[in-house]
Amino acid sequence: MRLYSGTSLQFVEDTFQGQIAEKLRNAFFEHFRYNPSPSEVSSWRNSLRAMSQVIEHSKLMDHGIVLEYQLPLTSRRLDCMICGRDHEHEDHAVIVELKQWERCEDSESEREVSTRLGGRERDVLHPSVQAGQYKRYLQDVQTVFYDSDKDGGHVELDACCYLHNYNPYSDDVLFYPKFKAVTDDCPVFTADNVSGLSDYLVPRLDRGEGIEVLRRVEASRYRPSKKLMDHVGDVIKGNPEFILLDEQLVVYDKIFSFAKKGFHDKQKVVVIVEGGPGTGKSAIAINLMADLSIAGYNAHYATGSKAFTETLWKRVGSRASAQFKYFNSYSNAQDNEIDVLIADESHRIRMTSYNRFTPKIKRKDVPQIEELVTAAKVSVFFIDDKQVVRPGEIGSIEYIKEYAANRNCKVFEYKLDVQFRCAGSQGFVSWVENTLGIARTADVIWDPSEEDFEFKVLDSPEELEAAIRQKVTEGNTGRLVAGFCWKWSDPKPDGTLEDDVVIGGFRRPWNAKQDVRRLAKGIPTASLWATDPNGLEQVGCVYTAQGFEFDYAGVIFGPDLRYNFDTQSWEGHPADSYDRSVKRAGADFTKLVENTYRVLFSRAMKGCYVHFMDKDTERFFKSRMEQGQS
Repeated sequence: MRLYSGTSLQFVEDTFQGQIAEKLRNAFFEHFRYNPSPSEVSSWRNSLRAMSQVIEHSKLMDHGIVLEYQLPLTSRRLDCMICGRDHEHEDHAVIVELKQWERCEDSESEREVSTRLGGRERDVLHPSVQAGQYKRYLQDVQTVFYDSDKDGGHVELDACCYLHNYNPYSDDVLFYPKFKAVTDDCPVFTADNVSGLSDYLVPRLDRGEGIEVLRRVEASRYRPSKKLMDHVGDVIKGNPEFILLDEQLVVYDKIFSFAKKGFHDKQKVVVIVEGGPGTGKSAIAINLMADLSIAGYNAHYATGSKAFTETLWKRVGSRASAQFKYFNSYSNAQDNEIDVLIADESHRIRMTSYNRFTPKIKRKDVPQIEELVTAAKVSVFFIDDKQVVRPGEIGSIEYIKEYAANRNCKVFEYKLDVQFRCAGSQGFVSWVENTLGIARTADVIWDPSEEDFEFKVLDSPEELEAAIRQKVTEGNTGRLVAGFCWKWSDPKPDGTLEDDVVIGGFRRPWNAKQDVRRLAKGIPTASLWATDPNGLEQVGCVYTAQGFEFDYAGVIFGPDLRYNFDTQSWEGHPADSYDRSVKRAGADFTKLVENTYRVLFSRAMKGCYVHFMDKDTERFFKSRMEQGQS
């Protein structure tokens, strides 16, 4: 999708006549069915006038130009791309990222600078990093930019940035040494260096004939390059965390065979893999992603978890965003655009891909499950029905089966039973489910003498924290987690976190909120809390911890769920919860909070330590343990 394309001559004329912003506004409404914000229209008017003057000054008048070009299967749009032929008559395109900034400051983050946007200071990507990401993404996923076997060969792609209102001062942050590598690859041109921008563009585009090059760009299709797929596959296969064992390998082989058959089958295939915490669902999913990529299949890995997805991006590299996405990334995908879509943590599938922050005018009524199944020839859903912890999460085995049957898909089901987390103790997970009233199981009493997994009840949060820290000093991984029983504050102006989790004299902050722009040095973002060593300084909630595992988990069991000995039942207490969405769940509140504590208890590989704030709840748990064990 793009909002404008045509000749550079027409673009210059449209800009001179004051029509370019209105044409973009009309195209935006035609595509999205709502109007762009006034600030966006204003930025088009100002930035494109400056870009038009550069094109005219550089005499690039026989060229193709595309504006607001949406990167395939993302919501991101690059500002401007100019197409033509270079001095060697090779097809060439140049991305120009446009900024209205007038100043920026340094940031403690590696790839960011700080500038004023939307009325406040924000950390944002350095323009060269942003332009470079767009360039790499297109080179990785759009055939015209990497496939030399097609008629005419591939289109060479470059990128730069033009900050047309920016007059740099001496030793400006934009040109700090830490950004030299990215500015060498994707240079920055400011208001005082228009001639430099012209000198950059002309050698790459000076032969003109750009409409034919633009036609090739617009006609090219989305498919990850073999180089990208090999990269993803090789990185994953080199990670020992993702080795498959026993029934995991059996399920993997079955799914891989369906992928091969589904590649040539007109009928869609839906595979459902059920498994509790620690049964290896994600290990299978990641291995499938690696080997399908190496085998040349266009495979995608999607989850509903921002933290888990961004952690995978960090492990596999920034290029992974081309194939590791979110459930809501497929609203605009074409039918069968992907060979295999691996949907991990499918219990987090929502009714639709919009959320409560999405303006009504932007909302679509298409079910999210429909977007996922439509996008792929083979869809693989890894799921645990008992991990639903929010009312908006509707993913379940029956829901997926019913939808697949209505779409006339071939459906295959598999179940994983062997426990690879909790020291291999299926008994511990089963005991937790029984004790919390989630499921009737044979494991009514916890007998640690029969298990290698360690479970302890501690009298205070201070003892709990000390026990986890001791395990970490011994070389283990460990985190403190808790029920959502305290407010979750925004960071202070200096980027430090409020001590929201207060129990007597115990005071600790929650992990940082998602999408916080500025954090003090040493505080990990929410997405990296589970893997950054400094995450031990904060308490994690279920939304941050879900999908991850630690050697030892310290759980603060809050007053939002209590056992009533008089009624011999679990009771949810919404008044003691700060989770607004769960509090609105009504009769489902207790079930969702039970699932929450099940998730928190099952994060551990070697041991789970817990502090109960409610003594009756503690006594009930202890009554389900062999005497003398705590």
